[in-house]
Amino acid sequence: MASEQPHPWTAEQALARLKEGNARFVGGEAHFPRVQKEVLADLTQGQQPYATILGCSDSRVPPELVFDAGFGELFIIRVAGNVLGPTIAGTLQYAGTHLHTPLFVVMGHEGCGAVKAALASKYQGVEHRSRIETLLENIVPAFDELDPALPPDQLLHAAVEANVRWTLRALRESPEGRIALARDDLRLVGAVYELESGRVRFLED
Repeated sequence: MASEQPHPWTAEQALARLKEGNARFVGGEAHFPRVQKEVLADLTQGQQPYATILGCSDSRVPPELVFDAGFGELFIIRVAGNVLGPTIAGTLQYAGTHLHTPLFVVMGHEGCGAVKAALASKYQGVEHRSRIETLLENIVPAFDELDPALPPDQLLHAAVEANVRWTLRALRESPEGRIALARDDLRLVGAVYELESGRVRFLED
């Protein structure tokens, strides 16, 4: 159900809430998951998530757990390599137009298999199956300014962040993104999840 009212949370409040939830998760003090029947009943009337997150499909990176978020709090889009495509862009536009989420987050993660595959494709000429190649075509351009001489672990670390920033740039430069981000009540940020620690590192603009 679409919400026609301004969202009760600001972008800054939403970002603070994500950071607080991740701190609880890292500290072993997570509140969720827990089923509250009254909450589920309320959600049958509609949804009003405070953040939209474009993340990777990797089974080790579930945003609801990482941010200690409950039912109805996050609008999640997951695709390998957290890449942007037409259907992903359409889902993001739906979140902005109908759900009015004030905060949009593009979240990659350390050790991303899709980013590894894209690095192998670009620098080693490794070939992948056709559908995977289509996916990797959305990642490879992010590496244009990387130094391929870096040690493999440093190169992957840099590539993961570069991929997040590439998606952020694509969103900001799209016609829809320019219009949406012209609003004072909306914010777009990047983040990287650290597999070993569970910490989410938010990127500076």
